[in-house]
Order: sequence, then structure tokens, then C-alpha cells
Amino acid sequence: MTGSFGEMGNLLKQAQEMQRQLDQLRERFGEMAVEGTAGGGAVRIEATCDYAIHKVHLADELLRSPDKALVESLVLGAMRDVLAKIDTQKNEVVSKLTGGMRLPGMF
Repeated sequence: MTGSFGEMGNLLKQAQEMQRQLDQLRERFGEMAVEGTAGGGAVRIEATCDYAIHKVHLADELLRSPDKALVESLVLGAMRDVLAKIDTQKNEVVSKLTGGMRLPGMF
């Protein structure tokens, strides 16, 4: 019976270590910068891999455009681009750490 408590202790230590590593990974994602663009750079969105949007840049000529639908479309395109790049970055980092093993729901 003593052996099973020892195994339980080892499992708890492993779980705590994994939690520490996940916390470090989340912190790292908060420091990883990504930029999404649309319209040949007319719209640029800067974010980090924790999905925090830090800046939105609109080219001056775009702001003078009377075509509101075009501006909205380009902002949406830049958002989709930055979100896709965040997912790609996160997947690459997690894949390196897990040796390619997928961990659903982790990130």
C-alpha cells in the first residue's frame, strides 16, 4: 500500500511541474509579437500570442477613402490574418515542446 502513495506523490509532482511549464508557456505567448496585414499593408494589426491586440495601423490614404465597406473589409482581413498567425506560432511552439503530440484544449 505504501508503494501506491509513493506513485501518487510522483504523479502529483509531475502534474505540478506540467502546470509550471504551462504557466511559463502562457507567459511566453504574452511576449511573442505577431502582425497581421491586409491591403498590401494598408491595415496592420499588432498582437501577442495571448490574443492581446496592441495596435491597429491604418494607412493615411485608407482613412481618406470614402469607401467604408472597403475599410471594414480590410480591417477584418487583417484581424483574420493576425489570428491565423497567432495560431500558427502557438502550434509551432507547442509542437516543439510536445514532440508533435497534439494536446486538445490546451491552447
